[in-house]
Amino acid sequence: MKISRNATAHWSGTGKDGKGTLSTASTILDQTQYSFNTRFADGKGTNPEELVAAAHAGCFAMQLAFNIQGAGFAADSLDVTCVVTLEDSGITSSKLTLTASVPDLEKAKFDELVDHAEHNCPISKLFNTTISVDATLN
Repeated sequence: MKISRNATAHWSGTGKDGKGTLSTASTILDQTQYSFNTRFADGKGTNPEELVAAAHAGCFAMQLAFNIQGAGFAADSLDVTCVVTLEDSGITSSKLTLTASVPDLEKAKFDELVDHAEHNCPISKLFNTTISVDATLN
């Protein structure tokens, strides 16, 4: 299966004093504001790292759900938080924190499925950075 998705960015002005908007074909983002302040301070709007974190959390959760299903189980819930760290050299880490509820799934099998998702979800494969998962099975 091959799918393509797209988004657009518009920027006006300098890096520090300029401003921009992000839009997606689905219109979930529709001229959503971003700027130096939303990226490096607490301004109102989004930023690329926040969007990458959302993409990684969502991709990992879905990959893990497929892994769990393939092992013959069904998750009651998979709650994933992702923290992407940006330093001078670029994105230096993506830390996923998972809390999962999967009836009857043993911890050893759970850990195996989490490890597979960590290394094989498409967004993980896209990164050239350290990725870690702190997983809890309830």
